[in-house]
Amino acid sequence: MATAIAAVTTTATRAVVPLPCKNASTAPSAAVTLGRREGLAACFAALTLSLARPASAAILEADDDEELLERVKKDRKKRLERQGVIISSDKEKGYLQELIYKLSKVGQAIENNDLAAASSLLGPSTNADWVQNVNAAFAKLSASPEEKTEVDNFNSSLASLFSSVGDRDVEYSKLAFVSSASALEKWIGFAGLVGQLKGL
Repeated sequence: MATAIAAVTTTATRAVVPLPCKNASTAPSAAVTLGRREGLAACFAALTLSLARPASAAILEADDDEELLERVKKDRKKRLERQGVIISSDKEKGYLQELIYKLSKVGQAIENNDLAAASSLLGPSTNADWVQNVNAAFAKLSASPEEKTEVDNFNSSLASLFSSVGDRDVEYSKLAFVSSASALEKWIGFAGLVGQLKGL
């Protein structure tokens, strides 16, 4: 009996012992398989991102190139339109040329303290025909905000020049003259008329 019990115990032990060993050998195998799958997935994701980034960058660069090309086309169109306006504005350029000659003579008279001569050259008021002609030229040839700002500056300084000369105030007349001439020069630069008008 004891021998039988011992045999059963031994058999049971032998039967039980291999089971944990079998499970132990299977678990690492599953872990290795799972680890390989995770590793492959990570590599695939990284590869996908590395391939997608250059494509996205290429798309963005293409968009930037198209936007730049459109801006270049628009700028060229504006320049051509502006050149067309200038070419067709001989009368307005004539008004501006007369303005330059007139201001030059007014400046010389003020420099010589001859405000009576300066007043005679300017005329009775800013409603003089030559002032209206000049503003008509400004209106046609001014397109940008900078140009329009300088037109306002010129007219404001010109009004001060009329007033100072009329009051026979030499110092203020000189200041107003310089301010008027400066605004006109800036406007000519913005309007693209440098080299087309004499006496600057």
